[in-house]
Amino acid sequence: MQHLIASIGSLFEQWKGQPANAIELLPQSGSERRYFRIHWQKETVIGTYGANIKENRTFFYFSKHFKEQKLNVPKIFVMSEDEKFYLQEDFGQVSLLNQLEEKGYCDEVYELFKKSLAALANMQVKGDEGLDYEQCLTNREFGKQAIMADLLYFKYYFLDALRKPYDKQKLIDDFEALSNYLTHTEYKYFMFRDFQSRNILVHTPAQQNGQEKNTVHFIDYQGGMKGAPQYDVASMLWQARANLPEEWKNSLLEDYMNHFSSLIGKPIDKNIFRNQYSGYVLIRLLQVLGAYGFRGLFERKAQFLTSIPLTLKNLKAFIRNNSLGIAVPEFRKVLDMCLAEEVIEQFSPTQATSATPLVVKIYSFSYRKEIPQDNSGNGGGFLFDCRGILNPGRVESMKTQTGRDKEVKDFLEQQTKMPEFLNSVMDVVDITVEEYIKRGFESLLVGFGCTGGQHRSVYAADVVSRHLRNKFKVKVVLKHLVQEEKNWQNLPTDNKI
Repeated sequence: MQHLIASIGSLFEQWKGQPANAIELLPQSGSERRYFRIHWQKETVIGTYGANIKENRTFFYFSKHFKEQKLNVPKIFVMSEDEKFYLQEDFGQVSLLNQLEEKGYCDEVYELFKKSLAALANMQVKGDEGLDYEQCLTNREFGKQAIMADLLYFKYYFLDALRKPYDKQKLIDDFEALSNYLTHTEYKYFMFRDFQSRNILVHTPAQQNGQEKNTVHFIDYQGGMKGAPQYDVASMLWQARANLPEEWKNSLLEDYMNHFSSLIGKPIDKNIFRNQYSGYVLIRLLQVLGAYGFRGLFERKAQFLTSIPLTLKNLKAFIRNNSLGIAVPEFRKVLDMCLAEEVIEQFSPTQATSATPLVVKIYSFSYRKEIPQDNSGNGGGFLFDCRGILNPGRVESMKTQTGRDKEVKDFLEQQTKMPEFLNSVMDVVDITVEEYIKRGFESLLVGFGCTGGQHRSVYAADVVSRHLRNKFKVKVVLKHLVQEEKNWQNLPTDNKI
């Protein structure tokens, strides 16, 4: 990671003529690209590293073209000679999904969704004008081949992972029929391909010089191609994490259709548009299931597994209220199989309730001092040794810090195998926590030890505590034994009880 930070810093210095004040690694999302926020004086820019040079070239070309069309995308400032690093405009870190999760289904958030769909229509129609689709990353058009690819993605990475019987040839035949049906769409413009609330950044500049409040900006459109505009609308309105109310979906679709009609200069047949939209909702939901299956079941990334039951419930609601519009019996049989309660339950983590007696006690400690014991009467639990992870305490600037300080957390996340270590820890602990909740057990101890009980163990205990609370809603008692002892010793004498 350090060599990536050094390369980003070098590119920034070439561009500005001065070194950056600080470079901050941003959390990784679903892709393999890495993003950095570069701080310089009172400004920030985003540095990006991507090993896929063709993808970088596509993003650079699209961004330049869309910027010339005055669309809501970041400006690309400079790209490295090897085309693996580039600097782009920073629109902040507040996404539309953040706004929804923070404020809920209120009028302000509805207006942001409406504004985002209007900006999407602008991008689809105006972005299509003069765009060289030969520059696309994969397919130039979202036609039969691309639709089949999405359906097969679902088949290989989700359906086949269920290990349930179905007629493979009949299903492929139904996929062919469905992709032929959806290929004949009335409108084809630029298709964003991954239009969802995570990829929409909400910028709130100070209201001065006539600036508009709460402008929306788009990122991650390098997978775009020519295709049906309904696909992008389906991607946004049916995003599992957003879980928009049905009335919002219907109203926002109406808002979008009206704006789209005004842009193309003629009224659209809304019934035909809605029918085609329904088909693309289905394709998008299946593509997402394939993506979550690949990231969660094959790459073992836990955060994607937790989204599978949300997407299955989303798909179930769609199938219940919409007709497929075409006879595809084996496909329908497979959908019913995927949406069975037992499958949804298979991917839904057991969660504690107010009546659940289990308390998970999580400790950080030093192996030089006392090792925590489970005094509940049953004994047992887990003790994980973090001393195999590089020690940030050996770096002068971090000697007096703890695993809760940003510099230490960045070091552990970027320069050590702590993420891989904790993924394995959570795989083991999750099995026991789930079983203990089901069986009504009352206590589980999980300890993390390192040399001094200051850096690695503190960080690990914090991460696993947060994970268990979020995934299982279980009661967690967190104790940092060495740090609490230090705080205790530093109290004024009168406060020591």
